[in-house]
Amino acid sequence: MQARAHHSRPRSREDYARGLPDYHDPTAGFGGAAPAYSALTLRIVLATLAVVLAIGGAVLFAYADAWWGTVLLGLVAVGSAVDLAWVVHRKRRGEPG
Repeated sequence: MQARAHHSRPRSREDYARGLPDYHDPTAGFGGAAPAYSALTLRIVLATLAVVLAIGGAVLFAYADAWWGTVLLGLVAVGSAVDLAWVVHRKRRGEPG
């Protein structure tokens, strides 16, 4: 329960530079597991891949005159681009990963 009390104060830039243990891990501390750190670099790679593939698929659907596929994959590309921008923002802010 000490870890939860630690989150009550605002985090400083130094906290982000050191890393945030147990970040997004609801089972943190059970079974003697080591603290988890965010994998931001992996998320950047996966979001970039999703944007590229979704745009490519949307272009193929547009070429085949399937407007529903173009719209669907266009929305996926926009959502992935927003996720990519947010993860890059977090990485620039100083979070490790």
